[in-house]
Amino acid sequence: MPVICRTGCGKKAVLKRPKTGDALCKECFYRAFETEIHYTITKGNLFKRGDSVAIGASGGKDSTVLAYVLKLLNQQYDYGLNLMLLSIDEGITGYRDDSLETVKQNRDDYEMQLKILSYKDLYGWTMDEIVAQIGRKNNCTFCGVFRRQALDRGAAMLNVKCIATGHNADDIAETVLMNVLRGDIARLKRCTAISTGSEGTIPRVKPLKYTYEKEIVMYAHYKKLIYFSTECVFAPNAYRGHARALLKDMEKIRPSCIMDIIYSGETMAVKEEVSLPTLRNCVRCKFVSSQEICKACVLLEGLNKGLPKLGIGKSSKAKRMLAEYNSKQQTLLENGKQELDNNIAINNCSSNSKSCNSGLYSNENIELKESVGNKSKCCSGKCNNLNNKENVTSSKKINSLLKQYRINEKVLNSNHTSSNDNNEVDLLLTGQEGSCSETCGKISSLHLGF
Repeated sequence: MPVICRTGCGKKAVLKRPKTGDALCKECFYRAFETEIHYTITKGNLFKRGDSVAIGASGGKDSTVLAYVLKLLNQQYDYGLNLMLLSIDEGITGYRDDSLETVKQNRDDYEMQLKILSYKDLYGWTMDEIVAQIGRKNNCTFCGVFRRQALDRGAAMLNVKCIATGHNADDIAETVLMNVLRGDIARLKRCTAISTGSEGTIPRVKPLKYTYEKEIVMYAHYKKLIYFSTECVFAPNAYRGHARALLKDMEKIRPSCIMDIIYSGETMAVKEEVSLPTLRNCVRCKFVSSQEICKACVLLEGLNKGLPKLGIGKSSKAKRMLAEYNSKQQTLLENGKQELDNNIAINNCSSNSKSCNSGLYSNENIELKESVGNKSKCCSGKCNNLNNKENVTSSKKINSLLKQYRINEKVLNSNHTSSNDNNEVDLLLTGQEGSCSETCGKISSLHLGF
């Protein structure tokens, strides 16, 4: 016997809503689904008329449904919004390159402007390259931190008022569980907020906050929306996967547990004596951070220095790694300076016909002889006998050493001409112009705000 739609429209029901358990036909499900999102937007005052809104587009079901529904509601309820798509290319072969094709299809279908930013352009690294350095255990830490900042960078480029993300009820419930299990009180307080962002930053809003993932899949299926459903190749090792598995097991027993967990996170109180970090701007990249130097800059610093695990784990471990690294760099610098001094002395000696003051050959038991035709002294005439080919070879060796030790030639010359022997030679790591690696990739000093 067919089940009739719960609303009384007389049509045959095609699904049972996971959220409420109501049996609905397609049209009534569409109406209920879209009306709930509209209610979330209006109750939370997420948008203002005339706002430019960037939709975080990954090509998956959540962002695809979000783009479709926002465009629909913008027309139905006359929000007056200027909607555009913002996508981040993490550089994951076999996953993101394919999903970006879906994003481009959404751009054409929904007639929205699309902006794509890549990790390679912003940071000088792709996720494939990062995983090759860090392994598959902590790679999601890098991806999550870099993606959040990349969205901020893209939103600033587009000059939008806010970023709409496709976080659904399941995502938020998982985040609450993760923060409880990790004891992360600071994130626990803000992970359930429908709008996040401090003063001076571009806020992020979650129109799908109270929408179940299963209903999003049903809506995309019945509406025949095009989306990319393949999971990230690095996702199986993510900590979130364990929280998701726990949530799904609980949902089988109690379907309302998703909303219950969100409500618990919203109403959870924190003792007044618990100190929470305040959001500010990173002193390097100028983007929002809870520390003097943001997590993205710390992780990027570790990658550029060959210390990929610098930002992973406790701060004491990071400080110890930095101390060891700086000690090795100091030794390398001193050895490089000594070798350069020796080669520069040889080069000067071989190219100067007046005198040889280097004393390099005296260590080889070479006696200094007076030259009858020349009043100057030389190391048994060896310096004057060096031909032009040897001069060029010595000069090339010096240039090779400069490049090997990455020593700034201007600083090197100033050290030779200055009477102060305590001057140190700066080590420079060059970054791409206009990227975070330009401001975060210098070796000379790193004071982390732990």
